[in-house]
Amino acid sequence: MIDAHLSTLAETALAARGAMKPAIGAAAAAVAAAIRAGGKILAFGNGGSATQAQHFAAELVVRYKGDRPGLPAVALVCDGAILTACANDYSYDYVFARQVEALGRPGDVALALSTSGTSPSVVKALEAARLRGMVTVLVTGTRGAAEAARWDHGLVVPSAETAHVQEVTLAVLHLLCAPLDV
Repeated sequence: MIDAHLSTLAETALAARGAMKPAIGAAAAAVAAAIRAGGKILAFGNGGSATQAQHFAAELVVRYKGDRPGLPAVALVCDGAILTACANDYSYDYVFARQVEALGRPGDVALALSTSGTSPSVVKALEAARLRGMVTVLVTGTRGAAEAARWDHGLVVPSAETAHVQEVTLAVLHLLCAPLDV
């Protein structure tokens, strides 16, 4: 089991290097450009992707590898009152979109993380971001490839297995941080 999982993960990571390199580079450049222009990153996702959104925001606000000033990033998954009020008063489908409407500005980046790419709460937030003139980024697995094509930067991890999509997504998020850590 251990060997099989790690072998498949290694194969997925190598396939990602070949298939995703241009898309990762373009998304990293967009994230860096937004920050350097005074914008911010709004990151979101459900379940394991929610924790990855938090991880990414922490890497920017605190640090990735080196010491540098904090950078503006917010994980939209952290405020229990906002999430539950929106889910109760409207629908869970709008828990991130409502925050994008309130916090997003033209030139900011909406960073969506979804292993399936089709979660209504994630898609509606990306739609809200587009309406606000934000740069849209979706990191997903192969099940979300069609959805990824709708956005400015669609990064498709070459796997449909949730665990491997999440594991490679973490590497992608670190690569999105790297240009800012200089």
